[in-house]
Amino acid sequence: MVLAGSETTTPHVAVLVSPGMGHIIPLLEFTKRLAVDHGCHVSFLNITFEASAAQIQLLHSANLPPSLHVIDLPPADVTSGLVTEDTPILTRLCLIVQENLKCLKSVLLSLDNLPKALVIDMFCTQAFDVCEELSIPVYSFFTASPTLLSFSLYLPTLDTEVIDCQFVDLPEPVQVPGCSPVRTEDLPDPVRNRKIDEYKWYLFHVSRLLLASGIFLNAWEDLEPATVRAIRENPFYHQVINTPPVYTVGPIIKDTETVSESESGSQCLRWLDKQPRNSVVFVALGSGGTLTAQQITEVAWGLELSKQRFIWVIRAPSDGSPSGTFFNAGGEANSNEPASFLPEGFLERTKDMGLVVPSWAPQMAVLRHEATGAFWSHCGWNSTLESVANGVPMIAWPLYAEQRMNATVLEEDIGVAVKPVVEAGKEVVTRDEIERVVRMMIEGEERKAMRCRAEELKESVAKALSSPGGSSFESLSRVVKEWKAQV
Repeated sequence: MVLAGSETTTPHVAVLVSPGMGHIIPLLEFTKRLAVDHGCHVSFLNITFEASAAQIQLLHSANLPPSLHVIDLPPADVTSGLVTEDTPILTRLCLIVQENLKCLKSVLLSLDNLPKALVIDMFCTQAFDVCEELSIPVYSFFTASPTLLSFSLYLPTLDTEVIDCQFVDLPEPVQVPGCSPVRTEDLPDPVRNRKIDEYKWYLFHVSRLLLASGIFLNAWEDLEPATVRAIRENPFYHQVINTPPVYTVGPIIKDTETVSESESGSQCLRWLDKQPRNSVVFVALGSGGTLTAQQITEVAWGLELSKQRFIWVIRAPSDGSPSGTFFNAGGEANSNEPASFLPEGFLERTKDMGLVVPSWAPQMAVLRHEATGAFWSHCGWNSTLESVANGVPMIAWPLYAEQRMNATVLEEDIGVAVKPVVEAGKEVVTRDEIERVVRMMIEGEERKAMRCRAEELKESVAKALSSPGGSSFESLSRVVKEWKAQV
């Protein structure tokens, strides 16, 4: 295994990421920036076990920079007694990583030269042990929000302070040092039950964030300034737990998205071209998100009753986990026939006001289109950044992981989103509430403040990423200069 084209005059950096498009996309875009904007040679270490169709297509495309090399790790089989289809998503992910990183030392040693640094995401912390042996500094790329980073850094302390109950049963919100309190109903899925393996895995990995030489945060200075300032300045993070330096380098999102004429994505853009400015609600719930059959019915009726234009990226219903396609992103399109699970006659009745697209749409291209007026999003961090970077306010519809936390921050702290209300005793958001929220986002007075705030943030993104001088560009430049000094 050889790093092709390596030179000794520029730093060689390796990047390691856990499965799931929500992690792979930002880490891959990060490596592109290292290669193209900062003159690094980069080895992208790819865990191939159970790789989704979308992951395979993305990492083995022909559009990668010549100094970026994807290296497939030999797959280790973790199905034999370790995981099943019923294994919760985070436990399954962590076991896949654990078993597939047993080859990491030999892979790093097989490269032409040892990397000057290894960048990992938060679920690959076994790499700290390997890299300590090889004297390779490790940096953590935190793929989620500043709010989740502050909470995660505080979690090991919270775990020792709260002894006799679950966090969700606390009588008051969790007081994260220097930050907005986290309501118990907004706690991330992995920490809602401290007795299960998902909690133990999450606690294990976030406890090891302090071993990093630095933390790359996928945000910029203006997005959650109070939270970023707290992580950098609050005594808890530096006198109590000794947090590594935090570098805001975001938003790290897709720069471009190729849409071929043969894809359904081109249909979306042609349809948008015919719609008025800021008139369309774009409904897309991420690469892993699914809805129940009952909720899909309510969404359909809500959209129809609103009489607003929409694009709905839809998947077959799943009455099990809302993260039902996490490990199968890009592989479900052939079995996805919307007419078979939408209300009878819906497609015919809404054909002049909406477009239903099975499984996938070119999200960045849709968000950039002037006809898009609102993004109905699951509040995954990648989708959140893409929406804000394009000045599009959101309907916040969290499904799993830390998305409830993101939704609250977007609505209450950042001011670019609205959360539909679930009526007491109801298991779904009703069609009447969906109609209300959709109308509000396109026609209501309330949308004006959200759109104004989203436009402000769009401008601040451009400034943060500008070269030279932008805060995010310069933040990453400082670290790369340290690596280059070691060559």
